[in-house]
Amino acid sequence: MNNLNDIFNIEQFNNLEFIAKQVVEGFITGLHKSPFHGFSVEFAEHRIYNTGESTRHIDWKLYARSEKLFVKRYEEETNLRCQIVVDTSSSMLFPFNEVGKPNKLVFSIYCAAALINLLRKQRDAAGITTFSDKIELHTDAKLSATHSKMLYAELEKTLNFGNSKSVVNKKTTASQLLHQIAENIHKRSMVIIFSDLLETENQDDIFSALQHLRYNKHEVILFHVIDSVHERDFQFQNRPYKFIDLESNEEVRFNPNDVKDIYTTKMAEFLNKIKIRTGQFGIDLITADINSSFRNVLLPYLIKRSKLY
Repeated sequence: MNNLNDIFNIEQFNNLEFIAKQVVEGFITGLHKSPFHGFSVEFAEHRIYNTGESTRHIDWKLYARSEKLFVKRYEEETNLRCQIVVDTSSSMLFPFNEVGKPNKLVFSIYCAAALINLLRKQRDAAGITTFSDKIELHTDAKLSATHSKMLYAELEKTLNFGNSKSVVNKKTTASQLLHQIAENIHKRSMVIIFSDLLETENQDDIFSALQHLRYNKHEVILFHVIDSVHERDFQFQNRPYKFIDLESNEEVRFNPNDVKDIYTTKMAEFLNKIKIRTGQFGIDLITADINSSFRNVLLPYLIKRSKLY
C-alpha cells in the first residue's frame, strides 16, 4: 500500500491502527525490492547482553537455540523519542470536499499513524501534538502498547474532522504555538512536523519558532504538506471559480488563468524561502505532496534516523 487511493479500498475497516500497519508492511516490502535493499530497519525485540549487568532478564530459551546471550527488551526501554506535530488548522482541509482525493490533513494523519507503527517496530517512543490556533493535544512520547492505542484513537478523532463535510474555521498561529511546543518537549527528541506553513500573519516568525526547536537540541524534520497540482502549479480549468479561504471564510471569484503567472512566481519564491531558511537552521525539509506515495514520508524518516542512531 503506497498511497491514499489504496487506503480508500480498505477504509471500510475504519481502524487507523490496522491501516497504518498495512502501509508500513507495504513500505518495508517495497524497500527490500528497491535500490535500498539492505537498508537497516531494526525490529529486534532483544538486545545483546552486556558483561556485568544483571542476568535477570536474559532470554535463556534464545540462548539454548543460539548460544548467545540476549536480554529481553521491555516497554520502558526506548532508542529514540519522537514527537509528531500535526497542523490541524482549516487550511489543511484543502482540497475541500473533492471526491476521491484526500485533503492535506487526512494525508498528514495517515502519515503520522504509519510513523507511529514504524516507531514501535523500532522500539522508539512516540508522542503526538496537534495545533491550530491553540494546542489541541499534547502527549509525552512513550513506547507502551496502551499509549500507542491512545494515540491512534486521538488521531481518529482528528481524522473525523479532516473528513468532515462542514468547515470549522480554525485559523493558524503556528509561529506562537511552535515556540510553546518547543518548551513542552522536555527531553531531546526527533520532532516531525506536518504543516502547510500557511499563516497570513507573522510568516517570518515561523522560522524563528523552528529555530527554537533546534536551539533546544531537537532534531527536526519538517514535512511541508502541499497539493502540488493546485497549490504549487495552479492547474485549474479555464473558467471562473469561487475560491473560499477555509480559515476566514472570505470568498473571491476569478478565472485562475488570469493570475496563474503571478501566482506561480510568488509561490516559487515562498517555497524557495522555506528551503533556504530551514537549510540555515539545519532542519530537514521534505515536500509531502498529497498526490504522491507514503514512501516519500517514511523513507526520509528512516534515513534521518539511521544517521542519528
